Amino acid sequence: MKDIESKENHKLNELNFNLFRELGLREPILSALKQQGFEKPTLIQEKTIPLALAGKDIMAGSATGSGKTLAFGAGIIQNAKRGNGIQALILTPTRELAEQVSNSLKLFSARQPLKVVAVYGGVSINPQIRELKRADVVVGTPGRILDHISKKTIRFDKLKTLVLDEADRMFDMGFVCDVEKIIKRCPEQRQTLLFSATLSSEINNLAKKHTTEAARIVTKAFVDPQKLTQVCYEISGGLKFSLLVHLLKHESAELGMVFCNTRRNTDLIAKNLKHSGIEAIAIHGGISQDKRNRAIKHFHAKKARVLVCTDVAARGLDIKGVSHVYNYDIPADSKQYIHRIGRTARAGEKGKAINILSTRDQEKFSRVIKYNSIAKAKTPYVERANVRSQANSRSY
Repeated sequence: MKDIESKENHKLNELNFNLFRELGLREPILSALKQQGFEKPTLIQEKTIPLALAGKDIMAGSATGSGKTLAFGAGIIQNAKRGNGIQALILTPTRELAEQVSNSLKLFSARQPLKVVAVYGGVSINPQIRELKRADVVVGTPGRILDHISKKTIRFDKLKTLVLDEADRMFDMGFVCDVEKIIKRCPEQRQTLLFSATLSSEINNLAKKHTTEAARIVTKAFVDPQKLTQVCYEISGGLKFSLLVHLLKHESAELGMVFCNTRRNTDLIAKNLKHSGIEAIAIHGGISQDKRNRAIKHFHAKKARVLVCTDVAARGLDIKGVSHVYNYDIPADSKQYIHRIGRTARAGEKGKAINILSTRDQEKFSRVIKYNSIAKAKTPYVERANVRSQANSRSY
């Protein structure tokens, strides 16, 4: 009986994986995907890969974690040739996302190796200059790409595909002017793929300006609202940190992300969590790129189960297994709140978003709760934690 079940499961797995072949992907990519444990295409991949392979322009609404890197990367890998110059440029808003996308493309192209180069600030430019001489695909942040343009160390005369990844974040971070400058350096005859978590009026205008008859594709949010629990706890400002410690020790969390609004609070919370016996690591824009990369790898490997971060540093990170999101500082608006809670309740797994509110958080929270269903939970009794920092204790 078990043998029959095993054969049926194997047959089903093969049928599911063959959906990648039906999208038009060739054997080298299929082999790489199978080696990476891909089982079947996600919705965004089903809708975009055939169009991307055909050279069509695309404007896609797709959340982090929905499989968008393969969605835009498949066509690039399948149509690029080693040694023909830079044939694709992927612009990302953050260093972490550039590194993540670059690593994914290297894995996807393992059976037909391409030279994929990630370029971003915070590290020496000289090794990048050497790498760019042999690059087939470049993944980079706008500022560092402009640096290379000004130094004449990057050329786009062979460019066939331009990707704007997380275009909405480009707007949020003020990169639009830089992006426009880069686009002007790209050949007019090219394929343009624009991916964004939200398709706002600004994104639509950007697409109209820089794409030709782009196919518009929108997939539903990757977070399953049926599997996401959202709660808030109200507590005095002096006990916020104490409540966070209590929750981290009593919630059955696999991996947790704690969001703060400032670099200073991020460092202080991470440091004091360690003093409280909770293995936590911090990432924000003020930490060197090498340390940020090590911290993310540490969290990926579950050597630390709590990542304390700012929005800028966390945006674009695709980390599997995040069961809890804690908003230690409440975000300024509902849009940013959605991005945060989108880290959990993904791919059919359950998740929980926890908001810790003091009196001064109420104004921001009123804007968040207006568009989200968040239940008020009974605040447990907590003892004041010993906070070791120079910060005003009212922050904790």
